[in-house]
Amino acid sequence: MNTQVVTIARTWLGTPYGHQASVKGVSCDCLGLLRGIWRTLYGIEPEPIPAYTRDWSEPQGVERLMIAAHRHFLDARDTPLAAGQVVLFRMRQGAVAKHLGVISEVGTMPQFIHAYQGHGVVESPLSAPWQKRIAARFEFIERDD
Repeated sequence: MNTQVVTIARTWLGTPYGHQASVKGVSCDCLGLLRGIWRTLYGIEPEPIPAYTRDWSEPQGVERLMIAAHRHFLDARDTPLAAGQVVLFRMRQGAVAKHLGVISEVGTMPQFIHAYQGHGVVESPLSAPWQKRIAARFEFIERDD
């Protein structure tokens, strides 16, 4: 499953960034990338995504992405970092977690795939500053349906 997640994520590389979008090769944001991977793996998305602003739930301080991730993914906090895991980042200390990516490589040069404003979908080094921002890690659930 993890290798499959990375393979799917890499097909999105080069997709331009677009807030609230989720169309491979056309436009997506970080949540849109995860939604696209989900659709490839399972078909229909698990729940409708309401419109959201660029500041997500910062003014209210509600961890909307974290709560949703716990509903639909397996918590991977007690497992080693692995390719295919979903990472949820806090962009600032004390802020809500609001950026997502997929681990694509582990080891001495870990990397992750994410949709980044101004860059589109890219594969980036999981550098020390990025690692410090990780708020949670999750795994896609194996399904037989």
